[in-house]
Amino acid sequence: MTAIHIIVFLPLLAALIAGLGQRFIGALAAKTITTLGLFIAAFLSWPIFIGFLNGTETAYVQPVMTWVQSGDLTFDWELRVDALTAIMLVVITSVSALVHLYSWGYMEEDPDQPRFFAYLSLFTFAMLMLVTANNLVQMFFGWEGVGLASYLLIGFWYKKPSANAAAIKAFVVNRVGDLGFMLGIFGIFWLFGTVSIPEILAAAPDKVGSSIGFLGLRVDTMSLLCILLFIGAMGKSAQLGLHTWLPDAMEGPTPVSALIHAATMVTAGVFMVCRLSPLFETSQFALDVVTIVGATTALFAATVGLVQTDIKRVIAYSTCSQLGYMFFAAGTGAYGAAMFHLFTHAFFKALLFLGAGSVIHAMHHEQDMRYYGGLRKHIPLTFWAMMAGTLAITGVGILGVGGFAGFYSKDAIIEAAFASESTYHMYGFAIGVIAALLTSFYSWRLMFLTFFGKPRWEQSEHIQHAVHEHHEHAHDAHAHDTSSDGTAGYHPHESPWPMLIPLALLTIGAVFAGFVFRHAFIYAEAGAAFWANSTLYFNTHLMHAMHEVPLWVKLSSTVAMLIGLATAYFMYQRSNDAPKRLATTFAPIYRFFLNKWYFDELYNFLFVRPAFWFGRLFWKQGDIGIIDRFGPNGSAALVSFGSKLAVRMQSGYLYTYALVMLLGLVIAVSWMMVRA
Repeated sequence: MTAIHIIVFLPLLAALIAGLGQRFIGALAAKTITTLGLFIAAFLSWPIFIGFLNGTETAYVQPVMTWVQSGDLTFDWELRVDALTAIMLVVITSVSALVHLYSWGYMEEDPDQPRFFAYLSLFTFAMLMLVTANNLVQMFFGWEGVGLASYLLIGFWYKKPSANAAAIKAFVVNRVGDLGFMLGIFGIFWLFGTVSIPEILAAAPDKVGSSIGFLGLRVDTMSLLCILLFIGAMGKSAQLGLHTWLPDAMEGPTPVSALIHAATMVTAGVFMVCRLSPLFETSQFALDVVTIVGATTALFAATVGLVQTDIKRVIAYSTCSQLGYMFFAAGTGAYGAAMFHLFTHAFFKALLFLGAGSVIHAMHHEQDMRYYGGLRKHIPLTFWAMMAGTLAITGVGILGVGGFAGFYSKDAIIEAAFASESTYHMYGFAIGVIAALLTSFYSWRLMFLTFFGKPRWEQSEHIQHAVHEHHEHAHDAHAHDTSSDGTAGYHPHESPWPMLIPLALLTIGAVFAGFVFRHAFIYAEAGAAFWANSTLYFNTHLMHAMHEVPLWVKLSSTVAMLIGLATAYFMYQRSNDAPKRLATTFAPIYRFFLNKWYFDELYNFLFVRPAFWFGRLFWKQGDIGIIDRFGPNGSAALVSFGSKLAVRMQSGYLYTYALVMLLGLVIAVSWMMVRA
């Protein structure tokens, strides 16, 4: 058994043991087995990644078994290992291992821990299957596996109605995207006669210029197939139009948010586009669609994040916005920059989510930032971890000197968009700079509301309930003392070490991941050597041009970051009534952002309400009014009516039966005489 076999299948084995044997092995054993399995997988993944960076590893395919042989459709279950896979391996296993460890503290009081850890490991296995796929069917298997696991994890607290609703919403919205992905796979098999990714990419240039009939029209074949595949990516990676499930998914436990909706599952769409980048390069129209959708998503999510008060929802919309950056980078041809931002984003966004979980843990599950304030004195380790994550996501750094992770990856996307020769590259560049400003504002707004200023805990019902319970169970006089902050005796506390260790390790990634690994992703010579071991299309010309852009382009995102920081500082530190005055002055815009551009209301009007109307129609009129009435209910009524008539004829008197027999005989004889 090779290292890649262990990496992929060890999480599955751990999930099966924890999930099926939870009653026998108990919570401690289930947590230990799953967490240990993920740390082993992570330790085996990093040498593979470093090997590709150093040039000591080459791409290879590890067969597992023959899978399907049906007519012309033949493919095996194989594990593809190349530079692109190696990046995803370290991201998935590292973040998942740290999330498993973090969950030891966060889920400590939950009575159903074995099921939770089994779901986490099952998700990790499905994601690993997706990124190691060498054919589209195997990729789709992993694609649907992460969808199933995310449904289970979002709805983990199944007794909570909002969690169930969020899980169903995520499942349904992703099915819309998956329909596009399936149609794309069907079309590719019809056109190429294979689902093998290397064979498809090799034959793709020969299909340029061909057309196909679709919905009564003749359309460009490659454009149609790429757009269908991209629809699948839109659903999984929460792009504009199919994004509505992502914020609601915050109903799941916070470790779920960090693992699925920040670092791994939502990046599956970006990975798929980069894996099939030579296919997308055959259609400029498809790339333009990717650019426009990605850039617009980055702007949309950033505007909505400005006004959110739930700490997890702010970070959720931030995730949506950053995914938009990755997609418009791919649309402008900078696939290496897209993967670079995927790589760095995994560390600092997981850090922010887990940091938010630490804050929520300290504040007795209060998630409204309006009831925080002054927490940096009480939970200093969490504060510094989230500070590192904020510095990374806002792209703090000094040109020519150094900076945090986002300074390298996000700036690379903006510079590449400016240098690109694609149709809508300037749209991507402009939106990228604007979104950088908005990202800085809502990120620093989160930090100021949470960790600075005066405590506002006494306004929180969650905190007051916790204090009340504390007073009821206290046995000493000090329980009723008032703290120095005037918060009725409540003292926020730092999280336990199983939660703090992952924060510390992710902080290292948020600080150094950009600087250490930048050459392999965005520098022409080093990148060409690195990406030669993958299917990703690496545009060396664009990478050269990216580093030659004017100085004002390189400084644009830094200036935007400083403007966002200064504005947030003024509004939430110097003039605390400024946000309220601004919201009142621009009330229509504020409501527009607060209601998430009214997408949920629009979908409710266009899809949900008509679906319920048709459902009620088919139920009341179709099922009950027609099928039941004339089917089982009707036949039962007819039998009952006939039985009542038969009962009336059974009088029990001999002369009645003789009369009936005589009448029957007369009728029979009469009928025979008439026939004769």
